Amino acid sequence: MLGLFKRKTEKEKLEKEYQKLQKESFKLSSVNRKLSDQKAFEAEEVLKKLEKLH
Repeated sequence: MLGLFKRKTEKEKLEKEYQKLQKESFKLSSVNRKLSDQKAFEAEEVLKKLEKLH
């Protein structure tokens, strides 16, 4: 129960966002390549922010 009210760190938020964008990109890859590429680009931008935190 102690972790119930724990706030997420910036790193955790960015990791979750990165995973979400990667998943969306993969799903879109078979339907709309342009949107898939856009999501992949957004994911890469989030990854760059993650690397700056280290």
